[in-house]
Amino acid sequence: MGNLQLIGPFTQLITMAGLPEKGPISDEKMGIIPNGGVLMNYGVILKVGEFDQLYKNVKQNSIDLIEFEHEAVALPGFVDPHTHLCFAGSRANDYAKRISGKTYLEIANEGGGIWQTVQDTRAADKDQLFDDTLKRGKSLLHTGITTAEVKSGYCLNFEGELKMLKSIKKADEHTEIDLISTCLAAHMKPRDFDGNTEEYLSYILNKLLPEVIGKNLSSRVDIFIEDGAFSELESKKYLIGANRLGFDITIHGDQFSQGGSRVAIETGAISVDHLEASADKEILSLAKSDAISTVLPGASVGLGMPYAPARKLLDAGNAVAIGSDWNPGSAPMGNLLLQASLLSASEKLSNAETFAGITIRASKALNLHDRGVIKQGMVADIIAFPCTDYREILYHQGQLKPNIIIKKGKLINV
Repeated sequence: MGNLQLIGPFTQLITMAGLPEKGPISDEKMGIIPNGGVLMNYGVILKVGEFDQLYKNVKQNSIDLIEFEHEAVALPGFVDPHTHLCFAGSRANDYAKRISGKTYLEIANEGGGIWQTVQDTRAADKDQLFDDTLKRGKSLLHTGITTAEVKSGYCLNFEGELKMLKSIKKADEHTEIDLISTCLAAHMKPRDFDGNTEEYLSYILNKLLPEVIGKNLSSRVDIFIEDGAFSELESKKYLIGANRLGFDITIHGDQFSQGGSRVAIETGAISVDHLEASADKEILSLAKSDAISTVLPGASVGLGMPYAPARKLLDAGNAVAIGSDWNPGSAPMGNLLLQASLLSASEKLSNAETFAGITIRASKALNLHDRGVIKQGMVADIIAFPCTDYREILYHQGQLKPNIIIKKGKLINV
C-alpha cells in the first residue's frame, strides 16, 4: 500500500471547520458530516466529505482503506494547552491539608506547595524525569489528547531547568503525542537564590533563556504573576526581554488576584491562563486583545474554588481554550475531558464551545495553526468515540472514552 489513506465511515464527522475565532459558538456551526470520511496522505488531510463519495473518487487499489463497521463519532484530536506533567514526587500531604481547611498560600508558607515539588524534581535524575513524562504523555494520548503543552518550572535553577526541558524533548521524540515545551523557570523565586525576585528574573533572562533557545529546547516562556511569585512590573520587563530573544509569551494570570491579564495584553502574550479572579474590566480588556483566554477547571476542582468565568469571557468576545493544568499540587487529576465536561455544566458552555476549547482554540493558544480542525491541509489528528451522537460525549462527563485515535495518519492502538 502507498501513503494515501481513506478512513471512515464515521456516523458523524465533527470537523470544527469554519468556526468563529472568538466569542460564543452554537452547536449548529460545528461542521457535522454524516457518514463522513477523511482522505489522508503522509499524515496530512487531503479531502473531507461523505465516505462513499470519497471512495468512489479514488482508485481503490491505490489507497490504504481503514474502514470501521461500528458506530463512531469523530472529532479533531484534543489539545491540552496547559500542563505541568514533567515533575517528581507527590503533594498528597498538601491536598490533605487543603481539604482540612488550609489555603494554598498557607501551605506554601509551611514549606509545601511548589517548593516541595522543586525539591523532589531537583532530586530526580534525568532518566526518571524522562520516564515519568513519557508515561504521562502516553496516558494523555490514550484519552484522545494528540497534542499537549508541558512546562518546566519545578527546578528553578540553571541545571535543573535544562534537565526538565531535555526530558520533555526526549519524551516528545519517543511517543506519538506531540509534547510542546514551555520554559516556566519564572514559576517562583527559589528559596535558595541569593537575591530578590527582580535579580532572579534577570538571571533567567541573561543566563538560562539564551541556552534554552540556542539548544532548541523551547520557543515559549511562561511566568506566574501573583502575590508570592512575581509582580506586574518585573514580569513585564522579563517578558519583553524574552520576546526579544525570540520566545512566544504565555502567562499564569488572574488566578488569585488581578493583574496578570493586564500584563498579557501589554506584552502581546499568545495566551493568559487561569483567570479565576478576572472581573468585568479584565474580561472586556482581554476581548479587545489577541490573547487566548485559557481556563483551567482542574485547578478549580483541586483547590475547591470557583471556575474561571468562561461564559462571561465568551459572551464578551474572547476566544476561550480549556486546559487541564495537570500538576502534582493544585490539579493532580489530569483528565481534560472530565474537567471540560464539568466546566461546561457549571458555566453553561455549549458542546461547540467546549469542544472548540479543547481543539481549535486550544491549538491557537499554543500558536499552532495546523491542527484542531478536520479540513484539507491540516495534520491528520483524529479521534472517535463509540456512539452515534456527539452530544453523548459531554453527557457522559468524561466516562465515554475514544476507541479510535489517529495521530498524523497513524492508527494508535487503544
